[in-house]
Amino acid sequence: MNNKAEDLLWIAQVVVRDDRRAFDRLVCKYQSPLRRFLLNLTLGDSALSDDLAQETFIKAYLNIRSFQGVSAFSTWLYRIAYNTYYDSVRSNKRYEDLNEPEIDKKTSVSIEFSAEKSDIYTALQLLRKEEKAAILLCYMEEMTHNEIAGIMKLPLGTVKTHILKGKEKISNFLIHQGYGK
Repeated sequence: MNNKAEDLLWIAQVVVRDDRRAFDRLVCKYQSPLRRFLLNLTLGDSALSDDLAQETFIKAYLNIRSFQGVSAFSTWLYRIAYNTYYDSVRSNKRYEDLNEPEIDKKTSVSIEFSAEKSDIYTALQLLRKEEKAAILLCYMEEMTHNEIAGIMKLPLGTVKTHILKGKEKISNFLIHQGYGK
C-alpha cells in the first residue's frame, strides 16, 4: 500500500469510527518531519516548535472531516502547521515593544550550536517569511515545488521565485561569512 493510500485508510478510520489509534498512526508518521519544519521556522526554538506541532495536530484532528483528499494528507497537515506558525508570529507582534534582548538574557536556555548551524539560522533570518518557508519545505522537507505551492497557497511561479531569491540571499550571506563559493 502506498503512503497516500495508507494515509487515506487511517483518515477514513478516524472519520467513520472515531478511531484515535488510526490518528495516532498519522501523528507518529508525521511528527518528526513536522517538528523539524517548525524547529527550522522558529530558528531553533524547540519549546515553541513543540507547542506549534501539538497545536497543529490538535487542529488536524478537530478538522479531519474537512480533509477532501485532493492533495496529500502531508500537504494538508503542513498547511495547518504553516498557518499555525504565522498565527503565532502575528499574535506575538503586539509584544515587540518589550525589551526583547533583556527578556532573552533572563529567560534564555543555553543550547550548544555549531558555528555552521548558527550561520544558517542567521541566514534564514535574512529571508522574508515566504522565502524562509519555501526554502525549508524544499530543502529540509524535500517537498516538490507543486507541494509547496499547495501548502503556501501560492502560484507555482511565485514559489519558484521565493526559493530562488532565498537561495541567493543565503548564498551571498554564507560567502560573506567565509564559506566557499
